[in-house]
Amino acid sequence: MTRRPLIAGNWKLHKPLGEAVSFTQELKSALSPEEVVVDVVVGPTYPVLHAVSQAAEGSVIQVAAQNVNPNESGAFTGEVSSAMLKEVGCSYVIIGHSERRQIFGETDAFIEEKLQAVLNAGLLPILCLGETLEEREAGQTTARVGDQLSAALANVSAEQAANVTVAYEPIWAIGTGRTASPEQAQEVHAHLRSQLAERFGDVANDMRILYGGSVKPTNIEELIQQPDIDGALIGGASLKVDSFTTIIQTAQRVFQQS
Repeated sequence: MTRRPLIAGNWKLHKPLGEAVSFTQELKSALSPEEVVVDVVVGPTYPVLHAVSQAAEGSVIQVAAQNVNPNESGAFTGEVSSAMLKEVGCSYVIIGHSERRQIFGETDAFIEEKLQAVLNAGLLPILCLGETLEEREAGQTTARVGDQLSAALANVSAEQAANVTVAYEPIWAIGTGRTASPEQAQEVHAHLRSQLAERFGDVANDMRILYGGSVKPTNIEELIQQPDIDGALIGGASLKVDSFTTIIQTAQRVFQQS
């Protein structure tokens, strides 16, 4: 593996202020900057982003927002812009998570606007893609994630693409305890990289594609050993310091041995 792995934790609607800061401090203590050779990201809720960013100072931990509005300002009640996220210490922004698509009705076009706004602000997007169980059983997986990828990157240049991380998250595996087999995940990741190569050429070789969907300490090693899986976007297992640290350390060991 030549691409530096990225391990990201999506906290979703968990961890109020005190718990978020305490977690970050514990994680910071568990990860020696001199020893960590993977990128580590945590994704707290909006209200605690600044506090978590401050708690993470001097460590390898970077901070991601879970969402963003593509507008710079305006009458958009309850929304937050890329510039605001950057100001409170974010480096990454998660875009297009299936929960945003399904629960909040976000369209491919809206996700494309968000991606462009994040890139223009100098932040790093983590673009989520995934199919439902019905789509997988109907043999539509590659078509579905391919369409999502094409729509999101419609106006992205090769230079910009180098700053995009893609996260394949089969919807049927998110929070269900079910995980795509390493072979199933690799098949989709390889397809996505091929599609990226068609559009961006050699840049695709440097773009990271993460797997997400019930990732835990017991399955991360098999997943990240696959040639096109460059890390993980993790939900439940990122909420405990021990399990999240184990995943980071396992990814690091596999990377160093490759």
